Amino acid sequence: MELSDQKKLANQVSQEVINQIALKEKINQLADEAIACMETQLLNHPVARRDQLFLSNGKHAPKKLILKSNLSPGDILMLTAAIRDLHLTYPGQFITDVRTSCKELWENNPYITSLSVNDSDVDIIDCQYPLVHRSNHLPFHFIHAYIMFLNQHLGINIHPNAFKADIHLRNEEKEWISQIEEITGKSSPRFWIIVSGGKKDFTNKWWDPTRFQQVVDYFRGRIQFVQVGQEHHVHPPLEGVINLIGKTDLRQLVRLMYHADGVVCGVTMLMHLAAAVETKIGRPKNRACVVVAGGREPSQWEAYPHHQFLHTNGALPCCENGGCWKSRVQPLGDGKEQDNSLCLNPVATDNGVMLPKCLDIITSKDVIDAIELYLQYDNLSSKANPNETLNDEIINIHSDQKLAPVTRSHIEENVRGGGI
Repeated sequence: MELSDQKKLANQVSQEVINQIALKEKINQLADEAIACMETQLLNHPVARRDQLFLSNGKHAPKKLILKSNLSPGDILMLTAAIRDLHLTYPGQFITDVRTSCKELWENNPYITSLSVNDSDVDIIDCQYPLVHRSNHLPFHFIHAYIMFLNQHLGINIHPNAFKADIHLRNEEKEWISQIEEITGKSSPRFWIIVSGGKKDFTNKWWDPTRFQQVVDYFRGRIQFVQVGQEHHVHPPLEGVINLIGKTDLRQLVRLMYHADGVVCGVTMLMHLAAAVETKIGRPKNRACVVVAGGREPSQWEAYPHHQFLHTNGALPCCENGGCWKSRVQPLGDGKEQDNSLCLNPVATDNGVMLPKCLDIITSKDVIDAIELYLQYDNLSSKANPNETLNDEIINIHSDQKLAPVTRSHIEENVRGGGI
């Protein structure tokens, strides 16, 4: 081959190599542009952006979430479970912070990291639980509600890791003496928490305060009851109890629950808190809780396995297929929408209190018997002298005078005679 031909062939080969290199560089450029475009689409797509992102280097980028809610304390308490289960299901893949109405419930929570709403990579989520609207027909508990909302919003699959909300007490909080010890001067006094009322927007949850009083009277000398509730709500005062109505903030209530043996209440935050707060060493693993529920909510939506949940679902036409979800027994005339959601079967009791029929069915003896189920298996309670009060004097909510003693035989006689 002539030298000129060799040079010509070499030039052709060189040009082809250059073209191949240029083509490869163009392909790489287009690939980089495509990857960048895909990442931008993921960040902005209304559904896909919510899933776990992969960067072009193949590494995970933990998603930053700020979860918002201004709902009631009970609703916020249940949100704590969803955040716990998010982290346990997807460890290291999310960074979470909250903006809620109850900051005390998040104290000492290991799953909360301070984030700024101004950070460009933070996803702010207004948390809801639409599952409640199907609670009459589906076999789910409140514990599933926020989990299912976050699953849909984020495109993930959180699963429950515990059947309770997530409350964390610091060691020093556990070591502090309880308010009841401060009041009585007794070391580690045993007591139950009791709630006799609630918010005006849901009067359909309220049981008869006279029956609450009969329960207190029956266990006088065996159980010291402590009445709690927010001062601006309605809590008919009980006698023979320690009155802490309006005297605890939310964190103090958490600490009070830690020291409590049990709870008697309607369907309220206290029943969820009873399950969420750990029990003291030497006490039963699960805290006793008797819930006077009636038929407003479907039982599977609210009840915990170790609670005595006194419901009447299926006993009346108005709650034969789940809960009625009505708000009030009778209108209050305050202009609120709850006046348009009234009990279908109100009953006037002998003392003039209006109750939903589903709550009227539940007697004081029903609640007493439910409490007795716990006491017979509580070794510490069974060892107590039934004729000895827990305090030197009965604390009267109205004054410091001692109440006239009520004997067990008197209460038992009323029970047998139908007075309770």
